[in-house]
Amino acid sequence: MTSIQLIVFLPLLAAIIAGLGNKALGKLPAKLVTTGALFVSCALSWPIFLSYVAGDAGPMVVPVLHWLSSGSFEAAWELRVDALTAVMLVVVTSVSALVHLYSWGYMEEEPDQPRFFAYLSLFTFAMLMLVTANNLLQMFFGWEGVGLASYLLIGFWFRKPSASAAAIKAFVVNRVGDLGFMLGIFGTYLVFDTISIPDILAAAPGMAGSTIGFLGYRFDTMTVLCLLLFIGACGKSAQLGLHTWLPDAMEGPTPVSALIHAATMVTAGVFMVCRLSPMFETSETALAVVTYVGAATCLFAATVGTTQNDIKRVIAYSTCSQLGYMFFAAGVGAYGAAMFHLFTHAFFKALLFLGAGSVIHAMHHEQDMRYYGALRKEIPITFWAMTAGTLAITGVGIPGTLFGFAGFFSKDSIIESAYAAGGPGTFAFLIGVTAALLTSFYSWRLVFLTFFGKARWAGSEHIQHAVHDAHGHGDHHDHPDEEDSGHHDSPSHAHVSAPVIGTAGYHPHESPLVMLIPLIVLSIGAVAAGYVFHHAFIDAEGGAEFWAPSTLAFDAHLMHASHEVPLWVKWSPFAVMATGLVIAYLAYLRNTDWPAKFTAHFHVLYDFLLNKWYFDELYDMLFVKPAFAIGRFFWKRGDEGTIDRFGPNGMAALVVAGGRVTRRLQSGYLYTYALVMLLGLAAAVTWAITVS
Repeated sequence: MTSIQLIVFLPLLAAIIAGLGNKALGKLPAKLVTTGALFVSCALSWPIFLSYVAGDAGPMVVPVLHWLSSGSFEAAWELRVDALTAVMLVVVTSVSALVHLYSWGYMEEEPDQPRFFAYLSLFTFAMLMLVTANNLLQMFFGWEGVGLASYLLIGFWFRKPSASAAAIKAFVVNRVGDLGFMLGIFGTYLVFDTISIPDILAAAPGMAGSTIGFLGYRFDTMTVLCLLLFIGACGKSAQLGLHTWLPDAMEGPTPVSALIHAATMVTAGVFMVCRLSPMFETSETALAVVTYVGAATCLFAATVGTTQNDIKRVIAYSTCSQLGYMFFAAGVGAYGAAMFHLFTHAFFKALLFLGAGSVIHAMHHEQDMRYYGALRKEIPITFWAMTAGTLAITGVGIPGTLFGFAGFFSKDSIIESAYAAGGPGTFAFLIGVTAALLTSFYSWRLVFLTFFGKARWAGSEHIQHAVHDAHGHGDHHDHPDEEDSGHHDSPSHAHVSAPVIGTAGYHPHESPLVMLIPLIVLSIGAVAAGYVFHHAFIDAEGGAEFWAPSTLAFDAHLMHASHEVPLWVKWSPFAVMATGLVIAYLAYLRNTDWPAKFTAHFHVLYDFLLNKWYFDELYDMLFVKPAFAIGRFFWKRGDEGTIDRFGPNGMAALVVAGGRVTRRLQSGYLYTYALVMLLGLAAAVTWAITVS
């Protein structure tokens, strides 16, 4: 068995052992098997990636088995390895291995650990199948596999109603996107008569300008195919319109959030667009749509992130926003920059989520930042790790130099590429700079509320939370050092808890070493990944060499132009990053009454952002309630009123009525039976005479 086969199938084998063994296997053996398998896969992935960085490797295809054959349709199960795959291998296996290790501490009190670790490994296997796919059917297998695994992980605590609802929401919303993806695959096979990705991409330029008929109209072939495929990407990568599942995915355990948001499911759409980039390059319309949708998502999620109080929800909307950056980078043709941001984002986003989990662990599972404060001395390692992640996501660095954290190199490259591309890229540039300001604000807001200021978790009395009834009202209590004008989270997020963190004598505690080691390792990536690998990903010459053995359509001219943009363009991200930092510092450390005054004065805007632009309410009105109404109609009028009434219930009633009639004939008297016999005999004789 080759190393690539071991990388892919070891997590599957571990998932089968832990899943089937379950409690009979025991907690420790299940954790050892699954975590050990992931670390082996990770150890095998990095040499492959570094060989591509060094320019010493080319593309290869490792056959597994002959899968399907029907007429001209052929589908082999093959593992494709090239530069694009190598990037995803290290991202997926590295983050997953560290999440497995982190879960040893975070899930220590969970009685059903074998099932949890089996799900984690299954998730990783499905993502590895997706990124190594050499044909669209195999990619779809991995695509649906991560969807299934995400449902299982988000709803892992299935007895918790909000977790079950979030899992169903993720599953249903992704089915909408997956319908578009399936239609895109069907259409691609119809046009190219193959599902082999290399064959499709080789033939794609020849299809530019062709049209396809549908309902009596003619449409550009490649535009239709690319837009259908992009709908699938919007579902998996939570782009505007199909984004609503992602923030709710935090209802699962925190390690799950880190895995979904950083390395696996949400990056699948970005990877797919980059893998099929030669197809997208044949349609300017499709690229423009990708650009505008990505930019809109980037801004939307950043605005919502500024008002959230749940520490995991802030980071969740941050993920949504950063995915927007990746998509509009792909839309302007900067696929290398999109993949570079995917690469660096995996490190600092996993770091932020796992750091948030460490904070939650220290605060006895409290997630509301309004009940934190002054934690930097209580949990110093977590503090410095999350600070490193914040420096990375906000893009701290000095333009024109090689000093900068991971996000500085990747996010600034996207913004500069958008400006250099022009056209829709100009719009994306403006949105990207604005979102960078908001990203800096909400990221430092999280740090200041959590680690600085006064300790809002200490005191002699229990801290009282605001309690909402079904209409979002209720008793209101002031939340220290935070905006509060009676406006809180959505009504569905009723939150009532007065944990031990408000009890006198309680002190937060640092997480165990098994949780801190992943934070330290990810901190190194958040600090150094941009500096170490920027030459391979985004330099005009280095990128062209690195991406050559892959299907990614690397534009060396655009990358060269992005390095030659005006100086004010290069300094724009730095300027807005510093501005966001200063505003957060003034509002949450110096003048702590500012947030309350702002929300009181602009309460309509605040409510709009706090309620996430009312997308959930809009979808509830347009889709959920009508769907329930239709369901009730068919249930009451169709199933019960028609089918049951005239079907089984009707026949049963007829039998009962007939039984009542015949029961009256069973009198028990001999003369009654004799009369019936004579009447029957008379009827029979009459019939015989009539017939003859």
